[in-house]
Amino acid sequence: MLHNADIKAAQKTIQGRVHRTPLIRSHSLSERWGTNVFLKLECLQKTGSFKPRGAFNKLLSLSEQERKQGVVGVSGGNHAQGLAYAARELGVSAVICMPETTPQNYLDATRGYGAEIQLFPTIHAAFDAAAKLQQAGRVYVHPFDDPLVAAGQGTVGLEILEDVPNVSRCYISIGGGALIGGVATALKAGAPNCRVIGVETEGADVMAKTIAADQLVTLPAITSIARTLGSPSASPFTFEMVKRLVDQLIVVSDAQAVKELFYVLERAKIQVEPAAACCLAAADQQSGEFKSDEAIVILLCGGNVSSADLCTWHQQFMA
Repeated sequence: MLHNADIKAAQKTIQGRVHRTPLIRSHSLSERWGTNVFLKLECLQKTGSFKPRGAFNKLLSLSEQERKQGVVGVSGGNHAQGLAYAARELGVSAVICMPETTPQNYLDATRGYGAEIQLFPTIHAAFDAAAKLQQAGRVYVHPFDDPLVAAGQGTVGLEILEDVPNVSRCYISIGGGALIGGVATALKAGAPNCRVIGVETEGADVMAKTIAADQLVTLPAITSIARTLGSPSASPFTFEMVKRLVDQLIVVSDAQAVKELFYVLERAKIQVEPAAACCLAAADQQSGEFKSDEAIVILLCGGNVSSADLCTWHQQFMA
């Protein structure tokens, strides 16, 4: 289990190595939904997402010998960049196993942070390759199935509580589940009445399917454009956290996520990825339930999209 004390310890561990990201009140969304809406801008974190928090917390726990052995990770996007950045800052060799479908901007950024990239036909093959590199001696930094990683991601929750202690609802994306598990642990400790709502997109909704089946489910493929939600399965660790701490799961379409992506880009001047914009779509679905005195926090977990993707999505979904 993950405890709030673990998250507070992680906050001290990673302090000074990651941004303490802004949390702002959105006037346009507050007017639109008739309540108080706040945006946690983790899209402005180093590397463009929350991922360095967990990566630093994990890497700083390693012994000197483990650091010399180097690390290996699996990612279709943001974990790759977060782990590569943390490894470079700490002088640790990093290999990232990635699917061949990974967008070029993710590959370029990951290489730019100094990691070696190995490409594979599928995310499943990437996980298999990482396991072999672990057997050969590298330390495996799992993108979500690790309490140290989840504790690092949970530091976002501590910052939300510092800025909006009366938070009544928080919308959080789910990939593998470490972010929502960590943040929910912090929120439920500091604001027990806060409703935590997890959000996925159709075609990247492994947690919703896992909860519905009440057992671990594996997706044969990720078909959503929200690639950074593209975990093929959850883990027993994250599954249990979501069951215990998350009040509701919502699955939205890619079209709904893209609509909100362009809304927040045009109205708030903030660029986010579909894996973050889906939280706006979920909140919009529930906006009829909002009370005027609520404090709604929407966690915008990342902003790593290319201009080419934006153009494609605009033509595909907004025409």
